[in-house]
Amino acid sequence: MADGADADMLVVQLDDAEGTRGWARLGERRWRCVLGAGGVREDKLEGDGATPVGLFPLRRIYYRNDRLVLPPVALPARPIGERDGWCDDPQAPVYNRLVRLPCEWSAERLHRDDELYDALVVVGYNDDPPEGEWGSAIFIHVAREDFSPTRGCVALARGDLLDLLPHLKPTTRLRVLAAQDRGPPVDTDGGDMRQFEDFDERDW
Repeated sequence: MADGADADMLVVQLDDAEGTRGWARLGERRWRCVLGAGGVREDKLEGDGATPVGLFPLRRIYYRNDRLVLPPVALPARPIGERDGWCDDPQAPVYNRLVRLPCEWSAERLHRDDELYDALVVVGYNDDPPEGEWGSAIFIHVAREDFSPTRGCVALARGDLLDLLPHLKPTTRLRVLAAQDRGPPVDTDGGDMRQFEDFDERDW
């Protein structure tokens, strides 16, 4: 039985140091996941495609209310608007913040044609405050059907992400393990295996 700390920690680990696929574990639950094309790095930089190593809070959920019904969740949540974007320009005063498009700075569109951002969790990485060029827009979001690598986020199959969301709380932390800290292999024969601090938006 998982102890209280494990039940409140979403741990992500790679299958192997050279790959991008791994497992996300929360207590006794496990889901297949995929990470950044640049692997996992403690010295992440903007545009390197790597998933940052470390321990991070989870800020809030954004979702497409025209595509899904969000299950009951404990994290703050709101629908994604057509003009919502996320600034990825380290020179911008709104770097790593939600912005309204069009924006004078480089920004990623959250209202996508594909399903990757049908539901996403904002990870509290380099946002309190944003500094340097250490990276932005680190989310937990929907994986592509072929489980191809992300640009630095953690991605789960759509159904698995919707299964995970109700178990996340304001006290839940994401822990991304370094490649050398992978630990013992995950037993994939278990019956329940899948194949595959407060934060105010006004501060943005």
